[in-house]
Amino acid sequence: MKNILLLTDFSENSMNAMRYALHLFENSICNFYILNVENTSAYASADLMSVGNESIYNSVIKKIRERIKKLIVELENEFKNSNFSFNSLVSYNDLTEAIKQIHISKNIHLVVMGTNGVTGAKEIMFGSNTINVIRAMICPTLVIPEKYAYKMPKEILLPLDVADSLSGNAFMGVVAFAKKFSKKVHLLRILPNNEALTEESKEIASMNLILTKTHNHYYKIINVPMHYVVNCYLQTHAIDLIALLVQKESFVERFFTGSTTKQISNKITVPLLVFRD
Repeated sequence: MKNILLLTDFSENSMNAMRYALHLFENSICNFYILNVENTSAYASADLMSVGNESIYNSVIKKIRERIKKLIVELENEFKNSNFSFNSLVSYNDLTEAIKQIHISKNIHLVVMGTNGVTGAKEIMFGSNTINVIRAMICPTLVIPEKYAYKMPKEILLPLDVADSLSGNAFMGVVAFAKKFSKKVHLLRILPNNEALTEESKEIASMNLILTKTHNHYYKIINVPMHYVVNCYLQTHAIDLIALLVQKESFVERFFTGSTTKQISNKITVPLLVFRD
C-alpha cells in the first residue's frame, strides 16, 4: 500500500493535482491523506472574537475538516475506486514542518501538490512554498502545473548534472517509476565547462541493463546551462514528466535558473517528480 499526501488550498489548481494523482495510481492500493495548512495570521482578531464561547477548534478546524470531507466525497464519487481510502488532515504549522511531521507519523511515500505561481492568498500554499517543499523534501514530491490535463507519463525526461549518480537511491526511484508507468526515458547528462565524463560508456550500458523493458535515449551536452537544455528539449520532444535527482539546494536553484520562487511554476509545463539522493 502507498501512503500519499495530497496538499490542498481548495483551489481548482490543487484539485487538478489530486485528480492527476488518483488517475496515476488507479491500479494501486493507496491511502490518501489530504492536508490543508492554515496560517493563523489569515484570521483577523475580529473573526476570532466573533466565535464567542465556541472554541477556535470548532470555529475554524472543524469548518476546514468539513470542507475536506466534502472534497473527499467528490473524489470518491468521481473515481469510484475500491483501491483508495481517504483521510483528512489540518495543520497550523509551517507547511514544510507539517509535511515532515506527517511523513514520519503516516509513513508517507509521496507528496503531491499543484503550483500556479499566483500572488496573494493562494501563494501561501502553491507559490513560493512550492520550491520550499522541494528544498526541504524528505520523500519524493510530485508537482503538477496549473490546468495540466492528465495523461500517462509514458515519456520521462531525466536531466543530470555532473554529480548525479546512476547508482543512488534517487535514481533507482526514477527507475521504479519508469518501469511501472513509462515506455521511454530520455537521459540528458549535462556537463559544464567542457568537463569530460570518463564513465559515459558504462552509464549507457547501465541504462540498457537497468531499463531492460523501457526504451531509453542517452545524450551528453557540454557547456550549456541546464534550464536552457531542458526547455529546448521539452519544445522538441513529447515529454510527459520531468524527473529530478536533487542532492543539494544549489541544484534546485540551477534548474530554475536562479529565478525567484514566485516564478517557479513558469518553468514547469509538465509534471515534475523530484527525488532526493
